[in-house]
Amino acid sequence: MWKGRFSQATADLVQQYGESISYDWRLYPHDVAGSIAHARAQVKAGILSEDEFSQIESGLKEIEKDISEGNFEFSIELEDIHMNIEAELTKRIGAAGAKLHTARSRNDQVATDTRLYCRTAIDQLTTLISGLQSALLDRAEKFADTVLPGYTHLQRGQPVTVGHHLLAYVEMLSRDKDRLIDARKRVNISPLGSGALAGSTINLDREMIAAELGFDGVTTNSMDAISDRDYIAEILFSFALVGGHLSRLSEDLILWCSSEFGFATLSDAHTTGSSLMPQKKNPDVCELTRGKTGRLYGNLVSILTAIKGLPLTYNRDLQEDKEPLFDSIDTITMALEVNTEMIAAMEINVEACQEAASDPLLLATDLADWLVKEGIPFRSAHELVGKAVAASYTENTPLDQLDLTKVDPAFKAEANKVFNLQKALAARTNPGAPSIENVTAQIKRWRNNS
Repeated sequence: MWKGRFSQATADLVQQYGESISYDWRLYPHDVAGSIAHARAQVKAGILSEDEFSQIESGLKEIEKDISEGNFEFSIELEDIHMNIEAELTKRIGAAGAKLHTARSRNDQVATDTRLYCRTAIDQLTTLISGLQSALLDRAEKFADTVLPGYTHLQRGQPVTVGHHLLAYVEMLSRDKDRLIDARKRVNISPLGSGALAGSTINLDREMIAAELGFDGVTTNSMDAISDRDYIAEILFSFALVGGHLSRLSEDLILWCSSEFGFATLSDAHTTGSSLMPQKKNPDVCELTRGKTGRLYGNLVSILTAIKGLPLTYNRDLQEDKEPLFDSIDTITMALEVNTEMIAAMEINVEACQEAASDPLLLATDLADWLVKEGIPFRSAHELVGKAVAASYTENTPLDQLDLTKVDPAFKAEANKVFNLQKALAARTNPGAPSIENVTAQIKRWRNNS
């Protein structure tokens, strides 16, 4: 590539240190598409004849086919996917192949390929997120009215339903999907034609190239275009947050599947056993998801660190963008696929949920609300119910069986009627609250919007 300037060959160690073909080979379909669009613009600019373009297009498609079928031998000496394809093209078709790189640089070439790759990944991952949402909706619908405790500080708080709990994750995933769709707008801008940093005196039709590649437009500053990796940082953040949400779901399920909770059972196909303890059934998918989220976070930090101190324009540090990007895409893809399978096969242990939800302390706040409706200020009501809870523990009597009038005259005999789970849930009618009516309506809304 630069033998005219140098009198010594690149050292073997430098070649090994600097090669990227071992991982950027996966950009090949996008590199081929970009090269064909670039060559078509060269025809319009008079750089290539129609016959030369035909040779280039056919040659590139043959190379793409060979790579996809595993019949292409990559060379470390050629460093990356761009030079591997270009060198093989020139070898196959001759002089026409050597003209292909006119008016472009590997700088704008890799920026283009990576944007195309990210665009494809976003489209695939938003579909996978929708699939997981659908699996959660199926479980939420089946157990829409199964009551269980809601927790704060991992302590029982107030009653909710399994449907309401699972819908919380549908909401999180919806935000994740929206973030990716929004990021796609910034990804889908073509840098091709920006050259090494200042374009070229041979002005190809950038808008035509962008349209052929499905971009929404072209970048407007060549220096920014070839050094910009903001879009990678942005989608790595989005992937990290998807991972964070999956990790929270995993932690809930790990707890739910424990003997101490017993709320859920995962299928044998999505759990593992112990090499020593024959009774064990471990939620390994959940634990792995929780662990792999750390990789997603690390990949985000990696790209942010790589770009934080770079002067304009291109610096070789930017080669370090692809491994964390590829790893995050692979990791989040598998995580979404396996979690969707696992959720679809998960069963809820209704009796265990109902037993836990029968704890009358879950309705302590409802008792305070009852006092408020009787004209007691909330802070006073809160204190009175606190005294009642203390008496319940002291007398070893469940709160719903306590004579509340002995705690304080503000309580009337009918106060004990508060301790009815179904009425308590039915009273929570505000938007977003866990009444079964609300949960059913939200499931219907998500079904209609999916």
